[in-house]
Amino acid sequence: MEGLSGTNIVYNTFYETRDDITEQFGIMWGQIKAPLIVPLLRISVFLCLVMSVMLFVERVYMFVVITLLKVFGKKPQKKYKWEPLKDDVELANSSYPMVLVQIPMYNEKEVYQLSIGAACGLSWPSDRIIVQVLDDSTDPITKNLVEIECQRWANKGINIKYEVRDNRNGYKAGALKEGLKHSYVKQCDFVGIFDADFQPEPDFLWQTIPFLVHNHELSLVQARWKYGTAGVWRIAAIDEAGGWKDRTTVEDMDLAVRASLKGWKFLFLGSVKVKNELPSTLKAYRYQQHRWSCGPANLFRKMCMEIIRNKKVSLWKKVHVIYSFFFVRKVVAHIVTFVFYVVVLPATVLVPEVEVPKWGAVYIPAIITLLNAVGTPRSLHLLVFWILFENVMSLHRTKATFIGLLEAGRVNEWIVTEKLGDALKLKSATKAFKKHRMRLGDRIHLLEFAAGAYLFFCGCYDIAFGTNHYFLYLFIQAFAFLIVGFGYVGTFVPNS
Repeated sequence: MEGLSGTNIVYNTFYETRDDITEQFGIMWGQIKAPLIVPLLRISVFLCLVMSVMLFVERVYMFVVITLLKVFGKKPQKKYKWEPLKDDVELANSSYPMVLVQIPMYNEKEVYQLSIGAACGLSWPSDRIIVQVLDDSTDPITKNLVEIECQRWANKGINIKYEVRDNRNGYKAGALKEGLKHSYVKQCDFVGIFDADFQPEPDFLWQTIPFLVHNHELSLVQARWKYGTAGVWRIAAIDEAGGWKDRTTVEDMDLAVRASLKGWKFLFLGSVKVKNELPSTLKAYRYQQHRWSCGPANLFRKMCMEIIRNKKVSLWKKVHVIYSFFFVRKVVAHIVTFVFYVVVLPATVLVPEVEVPKWGAVYIPAIITLLNAVGTPRSLHLLVFWILFENVMSLHRTKATFIGLLEAGRVNEWIVTEKLGDALKLKSATKAFKKHRMRLGDRIHLLEFAAGAYLFFCGCYDIAFGTNHYFLYLFIQAFAFLIVGFGYVGTFVPNS
């Protein structure tokens, strides 16, 4: 009986202590909620609604423009002067422009043969093309293999140059810049640039170069990756724009903006496709997204005043580049997705005094999502998964955006996206997956885990007290965050 009595005492003491702690926490929460939490949350909701409207207007505007262009727009061959380049009996091959093809690479053991082979397989007069392999590899084995591959193609009669440097200053931009300094480049009019996983079709130059030859205002003809873009630059435009710069991790965007400020025009050829490889793992995808989110934000910081002071472009173009291209698409789009739908909206469950209008919580995001989905109708069945994954990645992108805006920490970190190349075959892909699974540090993502736990808590609170009835959304989104947080989204199905 004495033992049982002692157990009861401990039992009662535990629950009394728990009740005291809960009561004290409730009192503290009540004291800070009204004067501090509620006003801050209302301000946050207001700012998020403003950003949502900005993003909504931008998406609707882009949808209207794209629709009008598809319905009434002229095809590039009709809008610009275009005719196939022809042989000249007197001039022979010298009638064709000299083309440089650059392939920057860094420890690309899996894909170097594919990219070099595709570049050397381009159809163009053999004495009017130079293939330039810019190898920044630090792995001596890979470096040796790349050099041997270049020599193999040289023995077949291909004019291929293997270029290395003793440092990696400027990363990819530095390599491209150094590549243009070689004496043989002075004879070239145009430069095609392909990353190490790119595989252009043999007729790529025949489809793109004529636009540059017949339209001197064009600086770039940009083709379509099967998952992005690739293109051919006019070397004179690169020089006039100030050349390649390594001040951000989006050197191509930097050059394009500077060229546009000089009055150069660009052409996108959606009909010309270039095969490339998607990131094969979540780790690789995260690094890529960090670079693509941090770089534009940092470039916005560095170029904003330069754009404002520019006297060669109209006020409308300045507003479009600063507000629409940079601020809304590269900053607001990332921040509002995370802050509003992952932080602020769930917080209103805990603070029912703050309400979010239905048009902001439901209608606007639904319309934005549908407008985004219209461009890829074949993927509509993946829409829900895409929304969940984009919200999870918004945490990573928002962090990268602030790093770029504040120019802090990893602002200029450049980690080359891992590629599989021929390892896309099942056996090799399986080995790569197993290798990835063993790295525990790569699998656990604490920020995603914390966000998932927060959403799960808000969902439980919503069920318990029935505040806003967001619990279904909160639980599903929490599940998505926790899956990534625990590293269960390890390997994608890569495409080439």
